Amino acid sequence: MQEVIIERPTPHVAVVRLNRPEARNALGQALRAQLAAHFLALGQDDGVRCIVLTGGEQVFAAGADLRALADSGPIEVLLLNNQRMWQAIAACPKPVIAAVNGHALGGGCELAMHADIIVAGEGAKFGQPEIRVGIMPGAGGTQRLVRAVGKFKAMRMLLTGQPVSGREAFDMGLASEVVADERVQARALELAAEIAAMPPLAAAQIKEVLLAGQDAPLEAALMLERKAFQLLLASEDKQEGMRAFLDKRAAVFKGA
Repeated sequence: MQEVIIERPTPHVAVVRLNRPEARNALGQALRAQLAAHFLALGQDDGVRCIVLTGGEQVFAAGADLRALADSGPIEVLLLNNQRMWQAIAACPKPVIAAVNGHALGGGCELAMHADIIVAGEGAKFGQPEIRVGIMPGAGGTQRLVRAVGKFKAMRMLLTGQPVSGREAFDMGLASEVVADERVQARALELAAEIAAMPPLAAAQIKEVLLAGQDAPLEAALMLERKAFQLLLASEDKQEGMRAFLDKRAAVFKGA
């Protein structure tokens, strides 16, 4: 059975769906490898302008596969080079929307935080419970979480292992939107379609500059922004967008 399913529901939108329901989408090695391969391919696919990452309507991802991890030693885990699999997602040039229903715990929460936008259901549960089994997050859970919600809220989640609801995640800055559980998938697809209709070169530059600049000194980050802005002035999409605005019609962007 494929542990990751790719769907193309609308033009220029791809859905990456975790498909390991018997293990609540636990992130085993095979699933991680498939995720990395798909994100690498979709990142290079000119026909894709936005990606929705989801586990479905019941659970996003319940974390690492503890059965496999329980008997693993440090060198064994080191040799897996799992950071390369996570990097394939983190470095994806296309905007990524995580549609989170149900549990997003441990590696599942870390996976959601690799996205650019998170749409959470009211009944979602975000958490980093690693401390409860004697370990700590190892795929960005301490670093991405503190950047999203600040030190004090991150410390509470990390040191207690207690999850937060979709509503709490939104209030603390861990989710972009919170909607009724039954609306999560549809809302993520609506957002994806809206982004896919935008000029893809501009979307890619916005993502690249925001991520590169968020931890850089302000002056360096502003320089990156200026250079990207100037570069986009040479695009055909800039000409189309401004012409369409002046003509009072919908623009058709080609990514050129």
